[in-house]
Amino acid sequence: MKILPLLTIAILFLAGCGDTDSTSPATQATVAAAHGEHGDAHNHTDGLDLELYFDGALAQVASDQACTLADGTQTSCYAITIVGYPTNHDVGPFCPPTTAASAEEGGIWFDGNAVYDIDGAFILGLAQLYDDSNWKMYDDDGRVHITDTVEAFNAAARPDVDPAYQNYCVEGRMEWLDNGAPVTSTVMIPSTPMAAASPTPARGNLGITLNGVIIAAPAPVDAILGAYTIAAFDDSGGHINPFEGYHLHGARGCSEAGEAVAGETPIFGYALDGYPIRSPPPAATAASAALDQCNGHSTADYGYHYHAASAEKNGVLSCFTGLTVQAQGVDHDGGGPPGGAPNFAAAAAILGVTVQALESALGSPPPNFAAAAQTLGVTEQALQEAMAAGGGAPRGAPPR
Repeated sequence: MKILPLLTIAILFLAGCGDTDSTSPATQATVAAAHGEHGDAHNHTDGLDLELYFDGALAQVASDQACTLADGTQTSCYAITIVGYPTNHDVGPFCPPTTAASAEEGGIWFDGNAVYDIDGAFILGLAQLYDDSNWKMYDDDGRVHITDTVEAFNAAARPDVDPAYQNYCVEGRMEWLDNGAPVTSTVMIPSTPMAAASPTPARGNLGITLNGVIIAAPAPVDAILGAYTIAAFDDSGGHINPFEGYHLHGARGCSEAGEAVAGETPIFGYALDGYPIRSPPPAATAASAALDQCNGHSTADYGYHYHAASAEKNGVLSCFTGLTVQAQGVDHDGGGPPGGAPNFAAAAAILGVTVQALESALGSPPPNFAAAAQTLGVTEQALQEAMAAGGGAPRGAPPR
């Protein structure tokens, strides 16, 4: 991607939530002191502290639920249903109305390289930013092309974008979701985190924020840009799609609870393996933080915890160091097995292929089932049914 020095686009490097007060009303708990060196074993980390969640963020919590972790360990879990929208700040704005709009009238975009204010100058500069003259997301009067109806939103916010909505800024509205209601999600999280023998890639949804939102996998930036669309985020790093509702792709400090000791950052959520997720580490201390490959480390104050990646990298976590619940797929409004990533082993066994072959064929989300089926030598229907049986994405998988 080519970024020209004369492009008048504001690039943001600090988390921002507008004028929202992002401090939880709950008092942040201090995790027990460490008892072991990082690298040999995770220091002690207590399980979820439900008092950290913002008022109204949890629709339902069931404790002591029997569950099986990825390595076959039988343990107990929380079944947590989150409300599916941020309870401490408003959703949006996303797309600017005109090419003269200010940063306050739009949200942000991040593509793996930087975080950009989506203002009028950004819209005007897309052809330069991505070195492609096919970009023109506005009419001759300077009005930005925005998905301003539910039909346009549904056609543009899918993996195979309707060609009529290329060069559109894609935004959704909560009232366009089924029944005009937020999409609640139920996840299973171990009551006490357990370290895995080795890290595992973080696929699918990654965790939940303290203000009631799913932490999703990285946005499929290449697919979005390839359709000449911008799937705008609000200043909190979240946006809406028709399947998952409002969800988060980048940590912007908008659901943090309490303060943090010097050199650390506040907690803002929990990963599906039960370990806390804190905001990206301060730049001045990042080099000395000794973070592992999953961006986690153990400290005397907090035990083992993750730090989110910086939002410009498009993602929160790249892998799990703890064990997640087996055969998980997030349950949206009671519509499937609760948890996180699909069970690739189960789907591969059904298809008679190796896990590596299945993962390679599917590639990065959103999956192209037709191409993957051809690569694997199976029918597209067989592939979709196997993935559904393994807790993966069914036909019409959530795109973004």
